[in-house]
Amino acid sequence: MTGLDAATLAPCDVAGRLGRVRARLADAGSPEALLVSALANIRYLTGFTGSAGRLLVRADDAVLVTDGRYGDQATEELAAAGAEARVVIRPTAATQREALAAELAGATPLGLDGANVTWDELRTYRDTFGGAQLQSTTGLVERLRAVKDAGEVARIEAACDIASAALAEVLALLDDEPTERAFAMELEWAMRRLGASGPSFESIVAAGPNAAKPHHRAGDTPIRAGDLLVLDYGCIVDGYCSDMTRTMVVGFSPDGWQAELLHAATEAQADGVAAVGPGVTGKAVHERCLATLTDRGMAELFIHGTGHGVGLQIHEAPWLGSASVDTLEVGNVITVEPGVYRVGLGGVRVEDTVLVTPDGCRPLTKTPKDLSCLRSPRTT
Repeated sequence: MTGLDAATLAPCDVAGRLGRVRARLADAGSPEALLVSALANIRYLTGFTGSAGRLLVRADDAVLVTDGRYGDQATEELAAAGAEARVVIRPTAATQREALAAELAGATPLGLDGANVTWDELRTYRDTFGGAQLQSTTGLVERLRAVKDAGEVARIEAACDIASAALAEVLALLDDEPTERAFAMELEWAMRRLGASGPSFESIVAAGPNAAKPHHRAGDTPIRAGDLLVLDYGCIVDGYCSDMTRTMVVGFSPDGWQAELLHAATEAQADGVAAVGPGVTGKAVHERCLATLTDRGMAELFIHGTGHGVGLQIHEAPWLGSASVDTLEVGNVITVEPGVYRVGLGGVRVEDTVLVTPDGCRPLTKTPKDLSCLRSPRTT
């Protein structure tokens, strides 16, 4: 696989998103305008990729307020995406708030991007929009983001393919017993070389007893033959993330307790994927994985949720776990990633990213679960 040109992927349907979020305002307490502050939500609605900005969405127009660093960029990106929004440039946060207040004229009921507004920001907004009734909205844009269009799926799948190709390239480096950190660096560089803009999160490379820590940070521990090795990583293509976990016994076929953990986690993950489909709750998928591990006497070793949505952020709606209240829909892109962990010994997690389809799901991560097919295990 060589470098990827994102322009060759199916386009994302950005132009229609402002209209869809306007249609949802009535379900959010009927604010006449929505102030969007989360950058991922702004990018989703307009195509703007800058690091600072606020988006005001009203029934008849939308205004993106940002600073001078992004004047030309914002205009170009919104035009390319087909997002019908004006761009207003102001040099400071204070003058940007003044511009927003002038747009509102102090009288419009205003919905806030509730989950992304801090207490200090709320106090500032109260001062800025003194004549407006402020209303918190929850998940208004995020619920739209949870259902991916064809262009979004294409980018996530491309990121999955790059991550798979990168792993195949660097697996042989394990023969040299690199440190976790060194292997993570090689993996991330391979993903960049193949066309990713970077990793979608800090790569988890956990060897030996460290594999019992689900979010272990790669360090100076050498990866040695016979270790259980957990690799949880992904990359970004045109803003969209991938996520995959594979576990192996370095240099050998699994045996004993390592094989028991690998077989249990792999079976639970397969059963969870088989349970995915439209109308299925995130809680039900989690419970299916848990039931399989319970049958193997390993329920207490499963210490986290089963999965999450993937898109412009590595963790987003919908959620799969014991407390999930989400129901899966066609177009959701989610992970299924049960794990089992024995403190002081090691652990196993197996994860795929899948697209929910009308008749179940389609895996977007295609790397085999048994990595010995990519490099031959030792026999002695």
